[in-house]
Amino acid sequence: MALKNKQGSESNKRKRIAGATKGGDGGKFSPKKKLKTPSNDQQNKGFKKKSDFKAAGKPKFDKSDAAHNVPKTKRELRIQAKELAEARKKKRKPHYTLEQELALLWEKMRRRNIAKEDRSKLVSEALRKMKGKIHEIAGSHVSCRVLQTCAKYCSQDERNAVYEELKPHFLTLACNTYAVHLITKLLDNALKEQLADFISSLRGHVASLLRHMVGSVVVEHAYQLGNASQKQSLLMELYSTELQLFKDLALVKERRLVDIISKLNLQKTAVVRHMSAVVQPILEKGIVDHSILHKALVEYFTIADKTSAADVIQHLSSALLVRMIHTKDGSKTGILCIKHGSAQERKKIIKGMKGHVSKIALDRFGSMVLACILSVVDDTQLIKKIIIRELQPVLKELIFDKNGRRPLLQLLHPNCSRYLSPDDLSLLDSSIPSLLIKGGSEPETETKSSEIEGDDVDMSDAEDNVKSVAGGKKDPILRRKELLVDSGLAESLIDACCESAEELLRSNHGKEVLFELASGGADGILHPHLDEKLDSLHEAIVSRVSIPKSEGQEEEHLLENFHSSRTIRKLILECPSFASTLWEKTFKGNCKTWAQGHSAKVVGAYLETSDRKTLKLAKKELQPLLDQGILKLPDNSQPRKEG
Repeated sequence: MALKNKQGSESNKRKRIAGATKGGDGGKFSPKKKLKTPSNDQQNKGFKKKSDFKAAGKPKFDKSDAAHNVPKTKRELRIQAKELAEARKKKRKPHYTLEQELALLWEKMRRRNIAKEDRSKLVSEALRKMKGKIHEIAGSHVSCRVLQTCAKYCSQDERNAVYEELKPHFLTLACNTYAVHLITKLLDNALKEQLADFISSLRGHVASLLRHMVGSVVVEHAYQLGNASQKQSLLMELYSTELQLFKDLALVKERRLVDIISKLNLQKTAVVRHMSAVVQPILEKGIVDHSILHKALVEYFTIADKTSAADVIQHLSSALLVRMIHTKDGSKTGILCIKHGSAQERKKIIKGMKGHVSKIALDRFGSMVLACILSVVDDTQLIKKIIIRELQPVLKELIFDKNGRRPLLQLLHPNCSRYLSPDDLSLLDSSIPSLLIKGGSEPETETKSSEIEGDDVDMSDAEDNVKSVAGGKKDPILRRKELLVDSGLAESLIDACCESAEELLRSNHGKEVLFELASGGADGILHPHLDEKLDSLHEAIVSRVSIPKSEGQEEEHLLENFHSSRTIRKLILECPSFASTLWEKTFKGNCKTWAQGHSAKVVGAYLETSDRKTLKLAKKELQPLLDQGILKLPDNSQPRKEG
């Protein structure tokens, strides 16, 4: 214990010595000694009395201060914040009060159940308030909506007044996010003179506006509304600097760029250089939705050299192309990119369509791009993986649709003039002159997607990047077999047709797919792999055709319907197995019943069928009807001789 007390006293001493050293007085610091400071002097003074506080002035706790410090309710805080926001908006927006008044009028005039007279009064009042300030407030998201409603419902004189006031500011407003909608609304309701005046005001600014995300919408709208000469004047600015500067040069009658160059003796290289400078920034920004650009690209491909055309194809070989193929010229651009693109570029284009294939197939022009892909691209594994897989769930809708059936018919019967118009056939046959094969060079081979792992492709090989082919290398019949039979598409088509055989026979468009399937497709592509499935399809058709005719039947019998009777007749002529099945279950012993009307053409087809056995049986039963004049054959049809 004594040892512990000794150690504790030593530690205490050490602490005191350390503290004394910090004080800097050499260990002689005394806590009782206090330095004299001004603060100490004030403390030593006596305290004031209560009366002294009152005499000094303001009391310590005032009632107004107490009221000011009382916490406010949430409602009072919201009102205060709203007042502050209103005050800031008034300072920031010079026409804020006017916009508030216009918003109240707009809520009334845009109602559906309002009388025309009341709406016209409200519109007139709003236009009167805005007079002289329209160009200033047109860029506001509130007043712009009011102006659009006014432009829609106002009188022609009032609309003319708005047009005249905005006329000097068109180019500025065309690039405004909100005002662009007002400009397009005015153009929709503009007079012919006003539209021509507006298009002339765009002169010299078309290329710059097309590079602007908002301004390009105005140019496209004017292009769609204009007549042929006005469209041409807008396009001319994209062709050459001379045509942009000199208005008289743009008045030529020629429409094709090649003809314009020869007519005006322009330098082809200068035109290509100018168009490249115009088109390149637009493609880089991804502003590719407009038909005026699609037309310019089609014309550009007609004069572009090999390198320039290849650069544009490389830019478009992505999901960008999906946004272009909804127009005629955009579809043609897409077909040119597919036909002349390298294997890697075709792969990018097809991958860019992922998730949109069914929508593209139902589009008027997009369906032609799909038909081109199915006819040209050799990478059938990639097509199965993306295009065929997305088409199968909507096969029934595609079969009945005018546009959706085109890709299917292109596989079943390629380039058939019965299903494709001359314009469609020329579209599929289009090509870029500078990229056509010359001297019988070997076309480029495509690498199958099954051999390429991942999305990264080695672009170092120069031969793979040459766009010099307008088609695939694979045998067309082999390609069709892989896409139709091996993929299971034909089997799914047959199942869909079996379920809806009667509807398809009566359909104007569906009957064509049904006929091609039932007849086995061009070149017998479905035989012999799907013979059993085809027999089931024949049975499904015959079972519906063999239903007896009744007087109280609401719908026409299939043999008397305009569309179905012609389809059945063609099947009798071109499909012997179907003709035999139909004869046994429907016509044998009943030909006299169907010897008149549309069904007479079906019965008469048995005299021209290629099935010898059925022809022999039919002649025995039909010859007496011919002799009696009950059955009449068309003038151009002659009975087939028995072999």
